[in-house]
Amino acid sequence: MPTFQSNPLNPKPVHRVFRRHPTYFGVPFLLIMVGASYGLQTFTQTRYDLQDQKVHGISSDDELSLKKKRKFDIREEYFKLSSAQEDEWDSKRIPRPKGLPEWGVPPPEPQPPLEPPQPKQ
Repeated sequence: MPTFQSNPLNPKPVHRVFRRHPTYFGVPFLLIMVGASYGLQTFTQTRYDLQDQKVHGISSDDELSLKKKRKFDIREEYFKLSSAQEDEWDSKRIPRPKGLPEWGVPPPEPQPPLEPPQPKQ
C-alpha cells in the first residue's frame, strides 16, 4: 500500500527554494548562533570577573596574618588526626531497652488472610 504524498497542491515559492537548497536556511542559522555566542562572551566574562573580585578581595591586615602562619603539610596533619582519634574514644555498649531481644526487633507474626464478608440471608 503506497503512502500518502506530502506534496501540497499549491506550494509556496519559499518552500520550493528551501527544499532544493537547505543551506539557505542552515547557514544563516549557524551564523546567528556563532555570532550570538561571541556577542554574549563579553557579558559572560564580566560576570566571572566580578565573581573573581569577590573571592580574591582581602584586606592588607588579613594578608599579613596569612603570611605569618606556618606552612601546611598534609602528612603532618594526617598523623595528628589519626593519633587523636585513638586516644579520645572508648568502645562502650549502650544498654538496650527492656523487652527488646539481643539482636533487635523480631519479625512480625504473619497475619492470617482476611475472609470475604458473608452475604446476608
